[in-house]
Amino acid sequence: MTRLLLAGTGLIGIRHLAHIMADPALTLAGVIDPAPAPDMPAPVFPDLDACDADADGLVIATPTDTHAALAIAAAERGLHALVEKPVAHDLPAADAMIAAHATAGTHLLVGHHRRHHPAVARLRELVTGGAIGQPVAASLMWLMRKPDDYFLPEWRQGLDGAPIKQNLIHDVDILRWLLGEVTEVAGLGSNAVRGTARPESGGAVLRFDSGAIATIAYADTTPTPWGFEAATGESPHIPHSAQDYLHLGGTEGAISFPSLTLWTGAAHWNEAHRTSREAAPEGVPLARQLSHFAEVIAGRAEPLCSGSDGRANLDVILRIEATATR
Repeated sequence: MTRLLLAGTGLIGIRHLAHIMADPALTLAGVIDPAPAPDMPAPVFPDLDACDADADGLVIATPTDTHAALAIAAAERGLHALVEKPVAHDLPAADAMIAAHATAGTHLLVGHHRRHHPAVARLRELVTGGAIGQPVAASLMWLMRKPDDYFLPEWRQGLDGAPIKQNLIHDVDILRWLLGEVTEVAGLGSNAVRGTARPESGGAVLRFDSGAIATIAYADTTPTPWGFEAATGESPHIPHSAQDYLHLGGTEGAISFPSLTLWTGAAHWNEAHRTSREAAPEGVPLARQLSHFAEVIAGRAEPLCSGSDGRANLDVILRIEATATR
């Protein structure tokens, strides 16, 4: 039995809590939250200093600017940590978190849970296994409309509440996992609809060390069916559209996601493609991520998304932010 503490009982924290309670290999040792959601099924503590529960790991699902302090405190207590994305509010904080866990001999994992989505894992197998040849280009859309009350918390009313850091960071992680490290970023941003102090929409172009180029269009002001959550049905709060939102082209073909439609057999534009659909097993990414966290704690697995991965994603996101706000 792996004993986990949960810090934060907001939207994502409550989902973590439900999956911990549903997994017979996990137990909720305690909840860290000064104002928790009602009816917590475990002892509640206002902060980590006040917590006297025995535990093996800490799941951090609190606002971004609190991640570093909690993760470092966890390392000092000998606790492994799984921290929600983004790993931290800036790169020095991420570096301090990584260093603290390296010193303590504990693991720092970052909650880019889409790596645990079975269809994403199958996509990576296909792309890195040569199914489309050498990846050349990718086109990704994240186009959703968030309800106005989403922005009521003060921290979401500025740059940290923009779709760049809140949403695109997951897509950047997938693209890095597929195509390699990002070497160059260009982009534009706009706040033409709500007129807020943050980019609401925009575009980015990423160059990867593999030579591939990816374009991203994003907005939190348009109710389209194109975005990971809608496309995959991964979020219980967003209706399932089953529409592809990511397309990748390589020297030997192309693939659309999440349908996992392969386009192959055409040597050039004068030839017709063959199409096929790849299959992927079922699985709930957040639940699979928690199971993986337990395996890492037990020493039976290495982190699928490490603190260094989280830092690399944050670095790209900060560069996209810089291009969108200049």
